[in-house]
Amino acid sequence: MGTSFAGKIVVVTGASRGIGYGIAEAFARQGATTVIAAMSAERLAEAAARIAAGGAERPMTVAGDLRTPEACAALHDAVISRYGRCDVLVNSAGATKAGAFLSQPDLDWQDGFALKFYSAVRLCRAFWPHLVAAQGVVITIIGGAARTPDPEFLVGGSVNAALANFTKGLSGLGKRDGVTVNAILPGLTQTERVEQIFAQRAAATGKSAEDILAAAVAREGLRRLGQPEDVAALALFLASDGARHIQGTAIAVDGGATPGVY
Repeated sequence: MGTSFAGKIVVVTGASRGIGYGIAEAFARQGATTVIAAMSAERLAEAAARIAAGGAERPMTVAGDLRTPEACAALHDAVISRYGRCDVLVNSAGATKAGAFLSQPDLDWQDGFALKFYSAVRLCRAFWPHLVAAQGVVITIIGGAARTPDPEFLVGGSVNAALANFTKGLSGLGKRDGVTVNAILPGLTQTERVEQIFAQRAAATGKSAEDILAAAVAREGLRRLGQPEDVAALALFLASDGARHIQGTAIAVDGGATPGVY
């Protein structure tokens, strides 16, 4: 256990499992008071109990459908009512769907933007005055598809690209207001979410999920799949004083899978 973030209020969305959970746990282990948000109250309670069982302060939980403006407002109001401040906002909610483009309905596109993109936009706007007061930090978890389009992941790639553009633009406001704004682009990471994506790809291509995963690992030349703690370690650094001169950057945590030069 550490004290690097003692006294800080850290809000993490999509934190009931996967990368969001890993980030919330890491901040809690470094002394932060964490607020975790997701759809399922039951999953959030389980996540909070696991974090507390590890010796950290039990997080505050706020359940709600962050695809809606009402749930985003409720999360903001709950945090400010209880703590009166926000030092770090981590946008990690989002579960865009893979699939065959010609058969994916509009609903998949609407759902992808509603949760991952619009929740980040709304929460950044709501918490911004408090982040300015705290000279705080925004970290958005996006994904490698923002830079590497994929015909079986057009929803996710489009949402990620939009969110990357939004994050870069917001960092300009952050420069003026004293808020550090950056993004993390995870690659293949061992989570339930990745398992769902490969199941969706399998349905779209007629291959098995195992074959698609093996092909992706081979294609990207990975030594192993990423782990949530790999992303969490970078999130801790980006929220630290040591990263105050890093602004408007998107950093890949993908084992070198991104084929481009940036």
